[in-house]
Amino acid sequence: MVDLLDLPDRSAKPREQGITHVLDRGLSVAEVDGMIEVAGDFVDLVKLGWGTALATGNLQAKLERYREHGIAVVLGGTLTELAIAQGRLDRMIAWLHEFVVLSEVGSKDDTRIMAPFRWVEQIEGELAAGAWKVIAEARESGTVGIFRHDGEVRMGLIDEIAHAVSPDKILFEAPRKDQQVWFVRRFGPDVNLGNIAPSEVLSLETIRLGLRSDTAVDYVDD
Repeated sequence: MVDLLDLPDRSAKPREQGITHVLDRGLSVAEVDGMIEVAGDFVDLVKLGWGTALATGNLQAKLERYREHGIAVVLGGTLTELAIAQGRLDRMIAWLHEFVVLSEVGSKDDTRIMAPFRWVEQIEGELAAGAWKVIAEARESGTVGIFRHDGEVRMGLIDEIAHAVSPDKILFEAPRKDQQVWFVRRFGPDVNLGNIAPSEVLSLETIRLGLRSDTAVDYVDD
């Protein structure tokens, strides 16, 4: 990066924090190449959304391309839920040698509001079981889990989670720009953020670095 401005420190790949987790809704290999050309240094993980890994016609080609660029791939949680419901979890585990496995906490149902202490208990349980990072659920819409139905951050919930668990152990799903800004301002540029659209990776990096007006004020001396 050009040494032009005094910018906040950012960890480099392979990162342990400041993770950017991208949602692949069905990218072509050409689109993967385009994302990597523009913002490959900032993409740490890619999630093949929902059950797209079983439906896409270019799975192996995409996995190879991501692997070439040191980008780990994870599956959408829907596949795990279906495998459990159909009693085929062992078969799915045998298939997962191609993927990275993360844990996720929260509900996709916006009518079920889980108490903060239950979030903490479940996150701590997943970490104790060996999870590298625990994903805090928000879906691709950013309107459930750690957010209210209108996308507003459940600030009290986040504060209680962060009081009990180090934020660098959590990957907060935050698909919307206003949500990303909130987390960067709350926890700093190296907060772990997920469900980022491929076209928004560079935008998020500028938010992290204070190169957008939303966060630039945090890096300007009075």
